[in-house]
Amino acid sequence: MAKSGLVDRVDPVPTQELSRSLKARHVSMITFGGIIGAGLFVGSSTAISAIGPAAVLSYALAGFLVLLVMRMISEMAMALPGLQTFPDFARAGVGNWAGFLVGWLYWYFWVVVIAIEAIAGAKIIHGWLPQYEVWEIGVTLMAVLTGINLMSARSYGEFEFWFASTKVVAILVFILVAAAYAFGLTSPTGPTFSNLTAHGGFAPAGIAAIFAGVATTIFSLCGAEIATLAAAESDEGKQTIARMTISVSVRILVFFVLSILMIVSVVPWTDIEVGVSPFAHALRVMGYPSADLIMNAIVLVAVLSCLNSGIYITSRAMFGLAQNGDAPQSCVVLSRSRVPARAILIASLFSYGALAASVLAPDRVFNFLVTSSGAIMLFIYLIIAFAQLRLRARFEAEDPSALHIRMWLYPYGTWAAMAGMAGVLLLMGLSDVHASELWASVLVATGFLLAYAVKKRAQA
Repeated sequence: MAKSGLVDRVDPVPTQELSRSLKARHVSMITFGGIIGAGLFVGSSTAISAIGPAAVLSYALAGFLVLLVMRMISEMAMALPGLQTFPDFARAGVGNWAGFLVGWLYWYFWVVVIAIEAIAGAKIIHGWLPQYEVWEIGVTLMAVLTGINLMSARSYGEFEFWFASTKVVAILVFILVAAAYAFGLTSPTGPTFSNLTAHGGFAPAGIAAIFAGVATTIFSLCGAEIATLAAAESDEGKQTIARMTISVSVRILVFFVLSILMIVSVVPWTDIEVGVSPFAHALRVMGYPSADLIMNAIVLVAVLSCLNSGIYITSRAMFGLAQNGDAPQSCVVLSRSRVPARAILIASLFSYGALAASVLAPDRVFNFLVTSSGAIMLFIYLIIAFAQLRLRARFEAEDPSALHIRMWLYPYGTWAAMAGMAGVLLLMGLSDVHASELWASVLVATGFLLAYAVKKRAQA
């Protein structure tokens, strides 16, 4: 055992070095690829339908909470020499159990996301090629993207760069086109901002719904921490990656908030249907008859990009766990392309299992998998925030010069973020819709904690 600061750490398992072939643009777009998916293009319909135009504020509040967490991660990334990933920050600040829990929860979350995105993409293609079953298309998509991930990190990064760039360009174009319509430049009836208040007011469901809506919207904004995982394969400096984590968070927040603002400005929120892309509906209202085809193509690119990033993320999460002795040691072995091929294949194998569950037991197993991932990211972020509190106190006592990036308004900013996330979890527990997600996530987290206890007992 080697002692490091606040906690005892297990000496990492010797491993080959990952290639450092990713550029800053690759890391940035891998992060965008993991965040921008069907949750924005389709899932936003749920928030708008429940909250009204004030859903904009729900997204803004959720994005601000995520931004605070990213600032904490950036502070720790700069201050901890030799450590770059947030599971390692949890391990250094709280203990080995926290590193184990955060790493496995993150792996589990993205394994489920891979299956969800594969199904979403398969359904779109099935609409164009009905002769193939959804599960057949899903298996094919996962096989192709697994193959891409088995290539070199540079090849994967280049592929994902163009994949994710398409989504970013699509969002920017939509914002500009919708803004022109909302301001009356292309609208035949003049400015349409009256839609923000004309149908029951800006917050027709009340102020409480805005805060409750954070529980729905925050999960579509999670993912900027991906940059710290990809940093292990980047030739950029720690400072560049740490600052990128913040800049990506800000850009995501702006994209999401402006997109939703334009939608509820162009069309009455009462016209938005749950499960139907509000982007497509807005394009139809603005006079684009091929809106459904356009959005289906964009959503397909979005979900495939998210799926591609998901496979990458799960494999690197398991690689990090294996380095610390918390996953099978075969997962630290790199292929000739210097990628953790076995970790990639294990992630794909479990996602194939989730995909099979969607066909064989959609109402039980798959429904549980989807439900149980609902609150996991908030559990992770809360542990990260607690780690930052403890590590910051240590840095200020032992080496203040290590704090090149500082958490805003410490410690109050950290406490505010933790209170906000705890509030979201409380609202989930009180919600008829989200309570099952909270308790299923608690069950999964408890399972991993028990696995850690068994592991410790076996090593004793």
